[in-house]
Amino acid sequence: MEILLKIISFVLLVSLVIFPIFILKQLKKRKTKNVFILYLIISLLITFILILIIAWWSNFSNKLLLSHLGYDFDAMNDIQRFQNVASENLDKVKKLRIAMMGIGWPLKAFIFYPFYLPYLLIVYFGSSFLTRIKQKSN
Repeated sequence: MEILLKIISFVLLVSLVIFPIFILKQLKKRKTKNVFILYLIISLLITFILILIIAWWSNFSNKLLLSHLGYDFDAMNDIQRFQNVASENLDKVKKLRIAMMGIGWPLKAFIFYPFYLPYLLIVYFGSSFLTRIKQKSN
């Protein structure tokens, strides 16, 4: 179960890295005008949705893993919450429970997005730099 959750998280993160590159290649193939503006608009929308999905998935996968390990969310006290958790999983459940506390997943997504924005610009300007180098060498 845990491996499947990690694979899904990894696929989501890889898609966050690959989508801007894919969008830029598609725009350049179609030879559209104002590639930069279209790239920014489309990339901002798609990557913002992806970041929301990733933030939601991290929260949901923690809840899913906790319930799989036997944690009871509806219990009245800690004794009842940890009653069905195996002793070898107790430390893992406590760490997951602590990881879920704090700010919620929407706020995590909004906080992370400004740190991700420069990547979109790096992809665009890096791509145009590489195309200029290729044109000079030909």
